[in-house]
Amino acid sequence: MTLSMQGLRPVISPAPDLDAAKAWWSSLLGSGPYFDEPFYVGFEVGGYELGLLPTADPAEGVLTYWGVPDADAAVAEALALGASVHGPATEVGDGIVTATVKAPDGSIVGFIYNPHFAAT
Repeated sequence: MTLSMQGLRPVISPAPDLDAAKAWWSSLLGSGPYFDEPFYVGFEVGGYELGLLPTADPAEGVLTYWGVPDADAAVAEALALGASVHGPATEVGDGIVTATVKAPDGSIVGFIYNPHFAAT
């Protein structure tokens, strides 16, 4: 088995105080988010996504997702190589599927299938 990774995708930052994080990132980036909901705030940065997630655990740090053609298959392959499920493959809206696993070393690896993503 060889996982077909399509490159880096969103970087998700835990944001327990979503309003404060949104204001800080808006100031740093010089523009506001393109997606702004109580459950997730998304910024477009050079063709990529910076996400603020209020439910993410700050102790787990920033999460980077890797683009894959099939999130379920990516999880299955990672499990076969000794990973454990951290967050199961879940459709999060608009056909986008995310999943996370814990690698044997304890690091968290994110997978995302996004049929709308196009690198710029």
